[in-house]
Amino acid sequence: MKTKYLISLSVLSGVLLAASWPENGFTLLVFVALVPLLFIQKYIGNSNKKGMFLYSWLAFVIWNVLTTWWIWNSTSAGSVAAFVLNAMFTAIVFQLFHLSKKWFYDNKKGNWILMFYWISWEYLHLNWDLSWSWLNLGNVFAGKPQWIQWYEYTGTFGGGLWVLVLNILIFSVLDRVIEQKNLKGSYLGIVTAVLLILVPISYSLYVYNNYEEKGKSMDVVVVQPNIDPYHEQYTLSPDSILNRSLYLAKPLIDENTRYVVLPESALQEDIWEGTLTNSKTINKIYDYVKQYDKLNFVTGATTYSMVKYGEHLTNAARKFSNIDKYYYAYNTALLINKSGVVQVHHKSKLVPGVEIMPSWGILKPLEKITIDLGGTTGTLGRDKEPLVFLDLDSIGSSPLICYESIYGEFVGKTIKRGGQIIFVITNDGWWGNTPGYRQHLLFSSLRAIETRRWVVRSANTGTSAFVNQRGDILQQTEYWKPAVIKQTVKADDKLTYYVKNGDYLANISAYISALVFLIAITQGFLKKKKRL
Repeated sequence: MKTKYLISLSVLSGVLLAASWPENGFTLLVFVALVPLLFIQKYIGNSNKKGMFLYSWLAFVIWNVLTTWWIWNSTSAGSVAAFVLNAMFTAIVFQLFHLSKKWFYDNKKGNWILMFYWISWEYLHLNWDLSWSWLNLGNVFAGKPQWIQWYEYTGTFGGGLWVLVLNILIFSVLDRVIEQKNLKGSYLGIVTAVLLILVPISYSLYVYNNYEEKGKSMDVVVVQPNIDPYHEQYTLSPDSILNRSLYLAKPLIDENTRYVVLPESALQEDIWEGTLTNSKTINKIYDYVKQYDKLNFVTGATTYSMVKYGEHLTNAARKFSNIDKYYYAYNTALLINKSGVVQVHHKSKLVPGVEIMPSWGILKPLEKITIDLGGTTGTLGRDKEPLVFLDLDSIGSSPLICYESIYGEFVGKTIKRGGQIIFVITNDGWWGNTPGYRQHLLFSSLRAIETRRWVVRSANTGTSAFVNQRGDILQQTEYWKPAVIKQTVKADDKLTYYVKNGDYLANISAYISALVFLIAITQGFLKKKKRL
């Protein structure tokens, strides 16, 4: 096969993956998107030629660029690094699959290995400092909640497995048809592929159409103040920024309102955690909630804490310029009510290149490169474990700050700890009017289905919305416009199978992958030794 045809197949895979992605992708294309790469792998494996890594890397670069090009709006250098590195990591996984298939089966079979390697890689990518899991395969169905009601059992890894199984099956059918030059012998594979698409969707549609909301009803108000994250929030005073949110919220607040939710960047005052009661903006909210019996404010803020004498310093520690002392900066969510006790959650899942810099090995030089998203930059402090807010009636809520809403198992842990409703506070303005903030909104549907919890989303510059337990997005606000919305939601305490068991599919895949890779290496070594 000529190089130009191999390049064409690689490009085709990248384009198909991108064309299937939300928000406006044709989702069914994802079931064939990896087929061209599998044909490349078969040819290279059979001919003992090189280049599998480069061909797969090209496909994945195209996929990354076409789906997450909007990162460029914040930084050109950072976006190029994201495209190149993310594609490189995925290409390494595909290369390992290619080698394992050759070592294990002399390339005659073994496509099933790709399923376990890919899922294991996605799981690793969710749980290290360079996590950028926007393109995990299970996220492709974020715009189709009617198709994936079964995510309450599997999480997004079930969707990723669905995609991989169908790609491998369809490749096998097409390969057989090409070799035999007719459809004989392929009917079973065709029927199986059709059923593997239709049965999960049919089951999901049944659940979707018969689902009944569960839990205790409560009224929630969401504020979208629409403050420019690059300029306006630094020229206005913290008091005037808060006043804008209070002005928007006031007409919709009454004695039945349980929560008012403000976005990630709502409080612009520098708040020190040892002296929260000295904060003018916190005190202003406290004076406001004292007028109501059950009102709670959930809001975003930047907070700081001093490093105690003798305390071990992490790479997030920052030194004062004029004294020999250190402090930590946090991206924080606060819950404020009439109890006078301010509950604090520090963002745990930090955005690579913005809120956390690699500080190990060959990546240590990247510590000094920071992407500016209009807020506090550089490595932040973080909580080691997820936290749940409790209101005056001990109803738990899961506060998620921006990027934390990407992580299914992490969100599930907050639910297991008592979260009966999910609050997502975010500041998506740095993306501009691009698919970035709209994709981020759609991912809330995944969390709603996995946990069967209402998701209340407050975004500074849009889009704010409510997401019900089926994953339907309600009262979606317009981008770059001040807005306030109110909804009666349900707070439920039942746990789904996925919440109870987390990313069990990924854990199983990791064990199988490790075993397969060790056997494959042994097989390859023995074959090489035999040839010698």
